Amino acid sequence: MSQTNIVILLCVLVSLFVWGADAQVVALIAFSTEGFFAGRIWTPATTLLVHATPLHLLGNMLFLFVFGNTLENAVNGRNLLLVFLAGGVATSLLSIPFYPADTLLVGASGAIFTLAATVMLIRPLKFSWLFLLPVGLVAILYFLYNILAVYYGFSGGVAYISHIIGFLIGLPFGIAWSQKWMRNLALTLGLLAIYLIVIAIAAPAIIDITKRILPNL
Repeated sequence: MSQTNIVILLCVLVSLFVWGADAQVVALIAFSTEGFFAGRIWTPATTLLVHATPLHLLGNMLFLFVFGNTLENAVNGRNLLLVFLAGGVATSLLSIPFYPADTLLVGASGAIFTLAATVMLIRPLKFSWLFLLPVGLVAILYFLYNILAVYYGFSGGVAYISHIIGFLIGLPFGIAWSQKWMRNLALTLGLLAIYLIVIAIAAPAIIDITKRILPNL
């Protein structure tokens, strides 16, 4: 079993355990600023395995499966774990100024964004059959969505700022491990430009078809 799939299994098992536990147990595993400064210094790592809801878990595990296995195939399982843990722990700590001290920051998304940025600079053209897009394009689209979410003040209990931090942490890993990172970044931006042009061209037709099918909308 790959290291990525082992991490996925741990996330599932720990999340299932936490969903049936009381608040005191959750506080021992999940990261918060007040908990960290109260002595629970392990929580920036353990919180990566905790997810708030089944939907939160499913979404993160899909992205972890794609980006984690892609990176593991490129740089081996040990380096995959290094990026995952370093990105996740650093994201939690660097997020401290942006959230109230009692906010619980749970989930692997910060670490997954670190993986995504690293993959973008190493294997951007690797096609994902799950997302039906190259992984580099998925990474940059998801990153831009989170920037827009912060700009427009989206909430919904999602740590958009932490996602951005995680992505930025991943860039040095990608630069260090890819001699062609500049080319790969250019390829990613080229794919983004093509994608946006296609969407802009297709959008009017999609809207027109939707109005015909659902005239009352």
